[in-house]
Amino acid sequence: MEKHITILGALYIAFGALGALMALIVFAAIVGGGLMSRDMEAVAITAGVGTVVAIFLLLLSLPGIIGGFGLLKRKSWSRILVMILACLNLLNIPFGTALGIYSLWALTRPETPRLLSR
Repeated sequence: MEKHITILGALYIAFGALGALMALIVFAAIVGGGLMSRDMEAVAITAGVGTVVAIFLLLLSLPGIIGGFGLLKRKSWSRILVMILACLNLLNIPFGTALGIYSLWALTRPETPRLLSR
């Protein structure tokens, strides 16, 4: 199980990092679209919208990154956080579903709480 916990931690960090990257891409695309219009009113609106959307996406990615680092450090609180994220990931077909199933399988094994007892 030690190996599965390490893999899960890395996967949650990777998925969180991809979400953060998507936030940057969305921000650049929305703000860039406004800048390309050369209309100052459009630039102001798209800058605001791009910022809000990027912050929202970053906030969605942050728990996965925190949970992943918690699993790598073998923190007991990370098991509950990642189990909650796994349930939410089940709705994200197909990769989130696979990650959610794998997470729930690994984190509900009888030996897992002993590994995450710090």
